Amino acid sequence: MNITSFLIYCFIITFTPGPTNIDILSTVNKHGTKRAMQYTYGATIAFGLLLALSAMLNTMLITVIPKILIVMQIIGSIYMLFLAYQICKTDKSKQTVNQTGTFMSGFLMQFLNPKVVTFTMTVFPSFILPYYTAIPAVTISVIVITLIGFLAFMTWVLFGTIFKKFLQKHEKVVNIIMALFLVYAAIMIWL
Repeated sequence: MNITSFLIYCFIITFTPGPTNIDILSTVNKHGTKRAMQYTYGATIAFGLLLALSAMLNTMLITVIPKILIVMQIIGSIYMLFLAYQICKTDKSKQTVNQTGTFMSGFLMQFLNPKVVTFTMTVFPSFILPYYTAIPAVTISVIVITLIGFLAFMTWVLFGTIFKKFLQKHEKVVNIIMALFLVYAAIMIWL
């Protein structure tokens, strides 16, 4: 497994602006850190649950239909390239956020967030299952990815104001760099 590509993919997906991260940033600014932490706990638990469900589903699919792995890798690569394109063309001025910042809203947001759902369905067949199918290895992967997600959420909580200003000031450059990292990760799946 190319651990560098795996980690780059996980960090880019979890740290780049998306519905959950934008909601966390908005909650910090509107309701403070304590409320944002409630939201973050809900989002993290749901993220871990989605990862576990995805790991089980993908492992069963590979066991039943071994050739499905190549299809899932193709889907994962295409999704990463699509995300790179979306990040490059992001227009932050059109984004609006209106969340209450509760544990339950953070939890439910993950199930409605296409970025998270697609990520959880593509990370295993793209990076983990071609090399590891044993339950302990897949379980460790779920835990590691969940911790990376939690770290990303905490970063948005703790540095919300600073991060927001930086992203607004250098939005285009940051987006291009993140998009290039995603393209790199998509290519590394096949090497």
